[in-house]
Amino acid sequence: MQTNESNRRAAVWHAIVIGVATSLTLPGACAWAQTNEAPPRRWAKSADEGRPTRATDAAAPSKETSKAKDEPGDPTKRYVPLPAAEGWDASLVIDNGKTGIWTVRAVPLLEAYGTPQIIGLDDTGRCKIMVGYSGKWSPIDVVHDGKWLGGLAFDDVDPRIEGRELYTGGQNGNLYMLVSYPDGGVDARRIARFEGREIHTLLSGNLDPVTDGNEILVFTRPGGLWRVTPTGEHGRFESTKIQDLPGRVRDALVLGKNSAGFTEILTASRNGRLDILTFSGGATPDSRTVYEASMGLGRLARRPMREGEPDVIYATHDDGRVLRFRVGGDSWKHETIYYGPQGPRGVAPGTFTSDTSVETVAVFGYSGRVELLERRADTWTVKTIFEDRDKGHWLAPAELDGRNATTELIGSGYGGRIFLLSRPPGYGLSDRAPATEVAK
Repeated sequence: MQTNESNRRAAVWHAIVIGVATSLTLPGACAWAQTNEAPPRRWAKSADEGRPTRATDAAAPSKETSKAKDEPGDPTKRYVPLPAAEGWDASLVIDNGKTGIWTVRAVPLLEAYGTPQIIGLDDTGRCKIMVGYSGKWSPIDVVHDGKWLGGLAFDDVDPRIEGRELYTGGQNGNLYMLVSYPDGGVDARRIARFEGREIHTLLSGNLDPVTDGNEILVFTRPGGLWRVTPTGEHGRFESTKIQDLPGRVRDALVLGKNSAGFTEILTASRNGRLDILTFSGGATPDSRTVYEASMGLGRLARRPMREGEPDVIYATHDDGRVLRFRVGGDSWKHETIYYGPQGPRGVAPGTFTSDTSVETVAVFGYSGRVELLERRADTWTVKTIFEDRDKGHWLAPAELDGRNATTELIGSGYGGRIFLLSRPPGYGLSDRAPATEVAK
């Protein structure tokens, strides 16, 4: 009995000692020990803290507001605001986690809806169709190719199907056609495969006179140009190689028809050349170089036409330069309008201010910043209007909000997000209807 009593007293004293020791431990230490979790770290200062201010930093979101970029919010349930510069609203369309979204564009794929859908192509080979509804965005995932998708075209290529189709392809060399239905459904099927090649750029339309209808032009890596037509048996497509190309075409746009009535296409290549391909009915298009430099070219964009003014095209260099070309005959005059961060991956002209006489173009790239260039009286200025959480890869103009008089911007990249930038409600409108500021 005495032994049992002694053991009991010893156990009580042991419990008391442990309790006192625990109470003297720093708060939370026992929890870390019990769960085997590491204690919270003190984050080191980021590399850009304390650096000199640059001209483009003046309008950038502050450090305090930038913290809100990663706050949770589900855009399928509600409008999710993001930090933006004064005079701009930013919102989240989709957060794809760590999976990058390489190409983004707004097209009216689902004709049952008045608002165009935002199309995003991601690193795992998914085509994301984002359907908007009162600030919310619902994704429809179509195509599961396993490797990144990049090329995108939207046109009525197949006369056997009513309406326009969406075409996409990527790293695996597979080309897909997406078709929508009146009930809101979308399906996809593979229509071509380019073994050992990546699909980087797609164009569509009645471009090559050797075919009777519309076709898809496919630019591949290694450098090559292919024509895909809906002329096969039993609803199939046919692929015809047109020619090898000296460099990878990263972007292309249709200039229109020349004086002889033949279609001209402008291409921007990694080899630093801007080439015009003229499809005159021969086995291969005629080619001429209108600009060449010892630095890769990335993106192309065309300014909306202005009455009495020449056609204008913007192009980006990998070293951060943005060029402005005045289109005209054999001589393409150009000027450098911006010396920016290296790696521009998006250039988007549009009406982004209430003063329509001001020429505006937005740029996005590896800096993660969306920067707005404005030209007033032959002088260009730049300001940051948004900063994403990682490097940018695509930027496109879109008309998605009727509450202002300006164009919206959609962007995507390594941050795994699609974001939407717009002017506030009432901006640039001449009527007297009241407007409520969007919560941020």
